[in-house]
Amino acid sequence: MTMTDGPRSERPQTSTRDYDELRAQLEAWLGERVPGATVSALIVPESNGMSSETVLFDLAVPGEAEPRALVARIAPDPAADPVFMVYDMERQFLTMQMVAEHTDVPVPKVLWLEPGSDAIGVPFFVMERVNGIVPPDVLPYTFGDNWFFDAKLSDQQLLERRAVEVVAALHQLTAEGPAGFLAGPDDGESHLRHHVSEQRAYYDWVAADGVRSPLIERAFEWLEEHWPENENDAFFSWGDARVGNMMFEDFSPVAVLDWEMASVGPREIDIGWMIYIHRFFQDLVEDLGMPGMPHILKRDTVADIYAAASGYVPRDLDFYTAYAALRHGIVMFRITRRSIRFGEAVMPEDPDHAILHHAHLARMLDGVYWGDL
Repeated sequence: MTMTDGPRSERPQTSTRDYDELRAQLEAWLGERVPGATVSALIVPESNGMSSETVLFDLAVPGEAEPRALVARIAPDPAADPVFMVYDMERQFLTMQMVAEHTDVPVPKVLWLEPGSDAIGVPFFVMERVNGIVPPDVLPYTFGDNWFFDAKLSDQQLLERRAVEVVAALHQLTAEGPAGFLAGPDDGESHLRHHVSEQRAYYDWVAADGVRSPLIERAFEWLEEHWPENENDAFFSWGDARVGNMMFEDFSPVAVLDWEMASVGPREIDIGWMIYIHRFFQDLVEDLGMPGMPHILKRDTVADIYAAASGYVPRDLDFYTAYAALRHGIVMFRITRRSIRFGEAVMPEDPDHAILHHAHLARMLDGVYWGDL
């Protein structure tokens, strides 16, 4: 299968771990912190991400009537061609602590961090488990036959509003405040410039095998030609702001997850990402002639909800949604290589076709994408 054949119903392989061995390693490590504790069989959630790994387990503690429901967030197996260059688990751990301490945004309580590799081979941390449901991304929720798609319109809109309000609440944190440890170097460049430079470095790492994408390189040039004037950009950025990274109960968030892309930058980085990732899923179904959910997470609606929640009107959304599509394109370019590694794909003759949304990204750069909607 090539990456041009459309979305798959199976999740690509993400790990080469022996989970029985991992359970024993976690039990030994946790036993040093909670003497006598035992770890149940590990559960790998169906929604396990393509970057860091997540395993669920119960920790039985002597003297406690009920086991503790826990989660281990684990840096990826180096043998599995990780999606990203760097997995700073301590940075994620500290980010979740910061969000819990300084906002009302619901995040799982983080308990223990292992920054080294002696225990299980890679860094990891352990946090409390939260019960809730997540809009699926395999197949994406826009394909139907899931709780979000099948919900009443009023409930879909409630979820939409509460999700955007989470993003607005996160942006109360700034680089001048507790989010300063996430900022780039103090070298006179803007936080946006640092953010884009890191994405360029990521693309160069992905394409280090010599297979480059003319479309991605054109997109970087487009960013320079359309650079926004707004320099008020010292805000905490979740980085992966989307409904698929939230757990819900009664259509309200009960846990916000996946902090590995956290940084500092303009508020619109998160706003554009939330808008675009839904559009990516919506484009998949529309390309197959299916209706999807075009009424949810529309660009203007997200901007209006954000403005009502924060008092700030998002700007330059052509730039930031294109930037989101570019960022996602680099991730897809990397995932193609991982799929090749596991025998699930081959590199297309045209490298741009390794990016599932290449045609839509090209239309964004041509200035016709949003006008066609």
